[in-house]
Order: sequence, then C-alpha cells, then structure tokens
Amino acid sequence: MQKDKKILYSAVQPTNSLTIGNYIGAVKNFVALQEEYDCIYAIANMHAITVRQDPAQLRRNTLSLLALYIACGVDPEKCVLYLQSHVHEHAELAWALNTFTYVGEMERMTQFKDKSARHADNINMGLMDYPVLMAADILLYQTDVVPVGVDQRQHLEITRDIAIRFNNAYSPTFTVPEGLFMKVGAKIGDLLDPAKKMSKSSENLNGTVFMSDDRDTIMRKFRRAVTDSEACVKYDPETKPGVSNLLSIYSVFTGKSMEECEREFEGKGYGDFKAAVGEAVADSLAPVQAEQARLLEDRQYLDGVLKAGAANAARRAGRTLAKVYKKIGFYQI
Repeated sequence: MQKDKKILYSAVQPTNSLTIGNYIGAVKNFVALQEEYDCIYAIANMHAITVRQDPAQLRRNTLSLLALYIACGVDPEKCVLYLQSHVHEHAELAWALNTFTYVGEMERMTQFKDKSARHADNINMGLMDYPVLMAADILLYQTDVVPVGVDQRQHLEITRDIAIRFNNAYSPTFTVPEGLFMKVGAKIGDLLDPAKKMSKSSENLNGTVFMSDDRDTIMRKFRRAVTDSEACVKYDPETKPGVSNLLSIYSVFTGKSMEECEREFEGKGYGDFKAAVGEAVADSLAPVQAEQARLLEDRQYLDGVLKAGAANAARRAGRTLAKVYKKIGFYQI
C-alpha cells in the first residue's frame, strides 16, 4: 500500500459498451488520478446483475471493459485493478452494513426509483440494496476519496451516513470518504437530447456514442446531433445546450480550452463544427480500439491482471472485514 497517497476508489459496471460520456466522466480521469492517488479500480459485475444479464455476454463485457481500461492507460502496475466478484468481502460487508441501513433511506434513493420504473417486472432486493453494496465497496478499502458525478452524490452521502453510524455505534472503524467532484466533462449530454445524460440505456441510441463505435457510425451520429437556429458556436449551456454539449466533447478530446474551441469555429457553420467534433472523437478512439482488440487476444495476460488485482484487493478488504466482525461481536478463531 502506498502510505504517502490518499486512497481513491471507483467502479464501473461491465454492461454493454461504455459511452464516450463514461470515458470522459470516469475512465479518462482514472489515468490521471493513478499518478496522484493510491487507486483501486473495480469492475462492478455484482452491481450489474441487479438488472437481468445474459451470462455469456456479461463475461465478454467484463473482459472487454478490463481491456478498455488498460488500452486507455490504466496501469495495473500503478493501481489495483480487479473484478468485484473475485473479492468475497464485498458481499460479506454489505450484509453487515445492511443492519445499519434503514428501509426508508433505500426507498428514497433516486436511482432505485428510476430503475424500478424502467424495470417494473424485476424490482428485486438487489436493486434496492445497491447503495449498501456500493458503500461496502468503498468502505472496505478505507477510501479517502471517491470520484463522483452529479448522479452519484446521493450514493456517496448514504455511504458517509452508514460509515458515521457504524463508527458512532462502536468506535472509529471506517474512513469517512470525501467526494472528488470532476468538473470538466463531468456530464456529457445525449446528442439528440442534451438535457439528458448520454446513456447506454437510452431508447434512441443515435444520441449515444459508444467507445466501440466505428468511424462511420461516429460521424453519422455527430452529423445528426441537435444544435439550434443561431449558427453561432458559443458555450452557453442555458440557451445553447446542444452546441455547448458538443463544445464540451470537442474540448475534452482535443485538449483545447473552451475559449480556444470557440475561436476555432468563429464564423463557421454547424455542419463544419459537427464534422470536426466527430473527427476528433473518431481519431482519439481509433488507437484505443486497436489496443483493446490486441489485449482481448491475450487472455492469459488479462487473467493474470485480474488474479493479481484480486489478491491485492482481498488483502486490504480482509483487514477491514476482520475489524468489523470483531467489533460487532462475531466469534473469530
């Protein structure tokens, strides 16, 4: 463990291909964060099954996400990269934390209400208990900071509440994590409806750009992106949400400031602007896609990364769980 660095934890579900919104809001930041923090990155397959999954597809998606992490620059030598289900302490701590969590709290969670509405035929206990498992994920590793987007703040707050509640009931056991709120590109909107977050579960996927999309598909989606009638490329999320969303994407994928982006398209039409954004995204994704494909051919390497990551994660998680079990009165031998 790198004692001189704060511990950072984050997890992504292996459901379908990631969107460029996931990339901008999470994976791209993972690469930068691993230099500053002691990073623990999980592939959250236990969270994924709260919605019915095709087993074979879930396994494929798991390896695909692992390969994507590495292709994007996440270095298994610099961080802990592992599969959630490979560390049994997650499920065990979640059970213990359930006894410090109230039903009313879970029923009020926005994501539970949203997912219940979308999956009315499968409102299962896992769906309701999702935030407690997430709390266990974070608290197992004595996490100092958690990168969070706008839609994850509620989950971080309940994690903090559970940690404080447990610490007060016994004695300081868990580090109470702080949120690391990522500002640039924290929320990328749907290309057809920028008021909505770009999502892999959108009804119309023409507004979602996936990391696996080929160049032609990317260009087609950006050509169809909504703008407005002003023909002025300016960053103003309130009055120009479509154009502002495209500028945010262009800024992130080119590394240019918003002011530089605005100057570049001054006097140019929306057609040229949308084409340039599409090209920037396609050019950036091409080498990542190629490296991901190469890694997926090397199953032995990927399995080795997961084994090493699970061993490291389990050592850390085991220490915390043993402490919890002792404090709540479980007899240990």
